[in-house]
Amino acid sequence: MDLEALESIRRLKYRYFRSLDLKQWDEFGDTFTADAIGRYGTKVYGELEPLKGRDAIVGFMSEKLGNDIITMHVASHPEIDVVGDAATASWGFEDTVIVPDFKAMIRGAGYYRDQYRREDGVWRIAETSYERIYEAMESLDDTPSHNLIANRWATAPTE
Repeated sequence: MDLEALESIRRLKYRYFRSLDLKQWDEFGDTFTADAIGRYGTKVYGELEPLKGRDAIVGFMSEKLGNDIITMHVASHPEIDVVGDAATASWGFEDTVIVPDFKAMIRGAGYYRDQYRREDGVWRIAETSYERIYEAMESLDDTPSHNLIANRWATAPTE
């Protein structure tokens, strides 16, 4: 068993989520191979065509998850199989998306399925997709006690 590869892939997936949530687009892009394929879709976006290439994936995410959207992703339960310079993995995840301008919060969970490739000793995501178990949206107007008291992306203090 290649424990070094397993740990490198775990750290890669965690970096994927951290850089996505912190909108560190260069670092997020570096988690992918140049020819990566991303399959993303939600009830909000509907079924989308696969995104082909690192630039397409980063462009999509930076457009859809700009500074007016707050996200937090948590991954767990990794099942990783490594064969030489290739690997596959399944990850359980939960995410929260807050859209202050629309006073909406979306929560969901599912499982990612990834393929990885080691190039020049560095692991990167070659293909990623997920299957949702659930996705729920609520209006924050329906939750009178909800008060967003901190927002890293706000240009002015939240009230």
